[in-house]
Amino acid sequence: MLSENEFLSSPPRKTVRFGGTVSETLKKYKQGDTTDYDLLMTQLVDPEIKDDQLINWLQEFRACVAQLTKDFEYLVSKILKLQWLSRSLLVVEEYLAFLSNLVSAQTVYLRSCLRMVVSNFVPERIVIHENGVDISDSEDDDEKLPQNFDTCHRALQMIAKYVPSTPQFLMPILTEKFPFVNKSARTLECYVHNLLRITVYFPGLRREILELVIEKFLKLDVNASRNDIEDAEETIADNGLSSCAEEGLFDMDEDEKAHLTLPNSDMMTHPVAERLDILMCVLLAYIKDVCYVNGELMMTKTKDLYRDLLVVFDKLVLPTHASCHVQFFMFYICSFKLGLAEAFLDHLWKMLQNPNNPAVIRQAAAGYIGSFLARATYIPLVTVKACLDLLVPWLHHYIDSQDAGTRGYCDVVLHGSFYCACQAVFYIFIFHCKQLLDGNLKKGFTYLHNLNFERMVMCQLNPLKVCLPSVVNLFAAITRKYQLVFCYTIIEQNNRQLIPVVRSSAGGDLVQVCTNPLDCFFPFDPYILKRSKKIFEGIYRVWEDLNLQDIQVPQKIKKQDTAEDEEDDFLKGESLHSETFGIMPSSFESNVQSPNSVGSPVTFHCINFEQLSMR
Repeated sequence: MLSENEFLSSPPRKTVRFGGTVSETLKKYKQGDTTDYDLLMTQLVDPEIKDDQLINWLQEFRACVAQLTKDFEYLVSKILKLQWLSRSLLVVEEYLAFLSNLVSAQTVYLRSCLRMVVSNFVPERIVIHENGVDISDSEDDDEKLPQNFDTCHRALQMIAKYVPSTPQFLMPILTEKFPFVNKSARTLECYVHNLLRITVYFPGLRREILELVIEKFLKLDVNASRNDIEDAEETIADNGLSSCAEEGLFDMDEDEKAHLTLPNSDMMTHPVAERLDILMCVLLAYIKDVCYVNGELMMTKTKDLYRDLLVVFDKLVLPTHASCHVQFFMFYICSFKLGLAEAFLDHLWKMLQNPNNPAVIRQAAAGYIGSFLARATYIPLVTVKACLDLLVPWLHHYIDSQDAGTRGYCDVVLHGSFYCACQAVFYIFIFHCKQLLDGNLKKGFTYLHNLNFERMVMCQLNPLKVCLPSVVNLFAAITRKYQLVFCYTIIEQNNRQLIPVVRSSAGGDLVQVCTNPLDCFFPFDPYILKRSKKIFEGIYRVWEDLNLQDIQVPQKIKKQDTAEDEEDDFLKGESLHSETFGIMPSSFESNVQSPNSVGSPVTFHCINFEQLSMR
């Protein structure tokens, strides 16, 4: 192989050279003489064109850009298709100069120039011929990719220098050129990385770019359910082989199939999860790079980014049901400063209590409040209590308003926001009950008693009938231990009222009970993407097995022989520590829905909450 200097100094290959300069050729073309023009076009598409000849042509094109009107659109398109990034540094610099002259003299070509630059934000696709078959590959020379990307960003900034309106023309092109989600993880990674890099020198585009990126992430996220990802991981663990890509819209690209054949500890088996994992790493790294400079948190930049992300969150993430991972970008940025976490909670609280918001938004906000307070280790107990002091009075006020009206009965459609807020309170209590009693046990119990859970669960709206069985049963067990409220009579009555038989079109009866009438989920359930999961270590609370034997109860309560225990026959003879009970996704019907089993209070010795089905 010749070195670059040797290559440039070597004599050019003999080619057919058109007569006259580019300027003369264009004039002749306008007059009807196309001979030289045709020769020029032939040589421009020659893949073996020499660098020195290309430089000469680019210099001539620069000198006559005023002649390159709309009549020469085809010629300009050929110039823009030249593989200039793979050429020598001299060619690259001359090409950039040509682009600057072209857009300043002929703005009609601005969009074409922008499309050309943006198309180079992904690795070049190479077609390899083997045994008469074309094999596609997108793995470019990784060592040269960063340099090529740098040059593309220089080109955009140079174009914007001559055409200040460049950003408004650029955004639609960035959307148009976004790779299909079935492209390889490497292709998507490069494109997203370059999009986010644009926000550094075009800050006015940041919110729109973040919206575009997160919208694409959500499309991947909702098509890779938690169950599907876990099943794929179990399959490869059992077989020791990479599972095949799923068929359909999200099939793997050809170059990704080969990439997934060899198992790796940090590689996701599920092809969609693999792409999303890599992309989430890019987004989270971007958030940290914007907020931290030399290890120091820059609050002004952080607040600005938080506001942009919050707008995108409200528009795209909050209304999206059952996304598993994308929403964690808010979890991450809120970990940088407690004030951000409190601002996020305040924002969600306002969304929940605003009656003008759609019910689905209010319910989602309640789910985010509960899940965020339960899972974020960086939120202190004082903030958790402050949120409970807002949520619980709101619930009691809601009960007051319904008791006096005609809608004071259990109805998910009418009272969905109330039920989701109840479930959020129950969920927060389950995660923080031990913390709430740490230190001054008597003071902690008094605080919990003043929340008046009993009124909430005994009201006519009957939240225990609507909330998730897994949450209800944990809440019932813990509050029974503390003797705050006794839920099992209500649980039994609720299950006796269920009529689960639905006629099946296939004949016979299909027994089916909806265990999630709210159709809710906890958005910050455990994060399972392997690479990006590491970023949340230390700031995410993993559920620890709850041993009710370790829970201390004030002496006054221990001595009480409550009326509830005497009245409820189905509580008699039950030892609180005699059984170990864990609600698995497959055990809902056997442990919750059967009238014979629900009547007796389930006893919790060591509960694995991460295994509970929250869907």
